[in-house]
Amino acid sequence: MLYVVATPIGHLGDITLRALETLKEVDGIVCEDTRETLKLLRHYGIEKPLFSFFREKEKERLPSLLRWLKEGKDLALVCDRGTPAISDPAYLLVRAARAAGIPVSAVPGPSALTAALSVSGLPTDAVSFYGFLPRKAGKKKRLLENLQEREETLVFLESTHRILETLALIGEVFKNREITVCRELTKKFEEIRTGLASESVHWFQGENRRGEFVIIVRGRSRKEKTSGQNCLGEGGKTWS
Repeated sequence: MLYVVATPIGHLGDITLRALETLKEVDGIVCEDTRETLKLLRHYGIEKPLFSFFREKEKERLPSLLRWLKEGKDLALVCDRGTPAISDPAYLLVRAARAAGIPVSAVPGPSALTAALSVSGLPTDAVSFYGFLPRKAGKKKRLLENLQEREETLVFLESTHRILETLALIGEVFKNREITVCRELTKKFEEIRTGLASESVHWFQGENRRGEFVIIVRGRSRKEKTSGQNCLGEGGKTWS
């Protein structure tokens, strides 16, 4: 059996009881970065063989992992934080296991995507998730411009090093559209800010530029299409 196990996105107490039981019972754990997974396992006193499975080595590692599974071993697949396959390595192993007739079971839990949406205050009836935006500014801007007319809520991930550039481009493209940016969700310095896209580049300067970010942009409304007005109605707000 291959278990796809969600792990905390920050606060180690967010792991589920079933996830802990699974990690204790499997024969080995397939992880994105062994150093990150060891922090979690040591916190809960779990010792298991670890197999690194990061994006650049996925295809190379598949045969040996499949051999383990075909020999009747149970493996847990985790990523550094959150749910595997949500902008993290996983789908190739899941696909290969299913093709080989090996059962795959989800052990659901934390996800930065659902956590951010739950506190964004933006519509969630229709959502498009794009993960990390392209690194090159030109390609990133073209993608954002192509999404400008979409009516559903848009969700992106971004890193410390590119957050200011990305927010500047989002502000340029989406202007007075409502946006929520979540930084370091569930961690000590968690910060959630809501306001206009055009203002967002000024929210994260200095020390609070560090961390992992989820960016949520409200879709284009019918009112906006007809009047060109934003739908926020008041100044930006901050929660932390």
